Amino acid sequence: MNFINPANIDALISQAEEEHLYFKLIEQVNKDFALANESLDVPASIFPFEFKNLVQEKIYKLIHYKFAEYLNLLYIIDVPEEQIKKLDGSDLVELSEQVAFLVLKREWQKVWFRNKY
Repeated sequence: MNFINPANIDALISQAEEEHLYFKLIEQVNKDFALANESLDVPASIFPFEFKNLVQEKIYKLIHYKFAEYLNLLYIIDVPEEQIKKLDGSDLVELSEQVAFLVLKREWQKVWFRNKY
């Protein structure tokens, strides 16, 4: 089975749930945010909608208040720089939503590949 790139966060979370990897995705996100010294502490019982919002909120705060830490987080998670550069940074809320998607997409790839191979 091949990795399918999700079109948005909701599709990504649906894929993770269908493959019974939603909790692994949460674990991976918690682990990488902790590595970046920006703990998120997402509970395993969190609903997908809340999970998405938590990640978006955290990224918004990092972009707004702790830009160096934000860049460090992207580096640790290994979000492709060219994807970040393509984003329009004029609206911070929209930007944080788009970055949250890129972050979760990268985390989902890691979880998916680790589970398959």
